[in-house]
Amino acid sequence: MTRAYTGLLLMAALILTGCLGQDPQWHGKDIRGLMPDLAFRLNAPSGAPVTPEASAGKVRLLYFGYTSCPDVCPSTLAGLRQAIRRLPEAERDAVEVLFVSVDPRRDTPERLSSYAGFYGEQVTGLTGPIPTLRTLTRRYRTTFGYDQPDAEGNYNVSHGSAVYVFDGTGRARLLLRPGLSPQQISEDLARLIRESRAL
Repeated sequence: MTRAYTGLLLMAALILTGCLGQDPQWHGKDIRGLMPDLAFRLNAPSGAPVTPEASAGKVRLLYFGYTSCPDVCPSTLAGLRQAIRRLPEAERDAVEVLFVSVDPRRDTPERLSSYAGFYGEQVTGLTGPIPTLRTLTRRYRTTFGYDQPDAEGNYNVSHGSAVYVFDGTGRARLLLRPGLSPQQISEDLARLIRESRAL
């Protein structure tokens, strides 16, 4: 085995084990530098405008959905609720879930507030005009669309299933995809909370 080949193997091993200063592996996908910082101007159920500055310092989880969603939204939000509950009580307030409804026609302020509140006090329901929502989803490389209404006027809304995680400064850090357990999500959140508090 040549000295150069041995050196390459050693270099690869160092990279894989994180000995070159890279962070250990996350459970979620590391998206640092791949997504823009957290930026939006939406409406709370009260009608008040909300921007990221309202929750600066917290780890924010951004999720697009709607309250009539039959399966993906409830299971995702339930999993996030379980993940947050696994954190030490003193750390739970350092996390905020931003549930952005992409169905503003049906998701009235009362409905959105009740739905978000069901999943815990760390969940904030937000929405806005459809053009604003289109701009925001494009910012994070996703989209949404409406099916044709049935005879009763009910319809489904197609939307992404990923959760975007931002640190206390608003930098995009992780993408949580379906399949992660509440324990895995909780471990990632705990680490980000510690990092944010160290800034």
